[in-house]
Amino acid sequence: MVSDWSDRDVASMRAALAEAGIAANAGEVPVGAAVVVNGDVIAIGRNRTIGDCDPSGHAEIVALRRAAQALNNHRLPDATLYVTLEPCVMCVGAIVQARIGRIVFGAYDPKAGALGSVTDLSESKALNHRFEINGGLLAEEAGALLKTFFQSRR
Repeated sequence: MVSDWSDRDVASMRAALAEAGIAANAGEVPVGAAVVVNGDVIAIGRNRTIGDCDPSGHAEIVALRRAAQALNNHRLPDATLYVTLEPCVMCVGAIVQARIGRIVFGAYDPKAGALGSVTDLSESKALNHRFEINGGLLAEEAGALLKTFFQSRR
């Protein structure tokens, strides 16, 4: 966990939180993501699993696809991925395949988090890529968005 977040980190996570809000308004689980290269947000994404009838339509996957298209490259080693919720196993796999350099996430996910909460795939010797991980940025805001969303569905 990082205690002194940069202004760029906070602004980038706010972009991801805005996407999470849009997802919630569309009836999707409110998770948002932003891909940043050289200080600029080059792609954003939000959960789209329901609207697209796509089980892989997680915010991270959507943002990674858009970033790869924007850069015309399936490898994103100079990118930082900001996501409002700790990535799941599927998303960590995509992060590894994209060769992302750094992950910053908001809320920890005690049910499906794959970067420390349930498991930590970044520690797996089977994976051929390592990346920096920073969790907890604006975690309370991200967690509150999720909590409110799920309370409204009960």
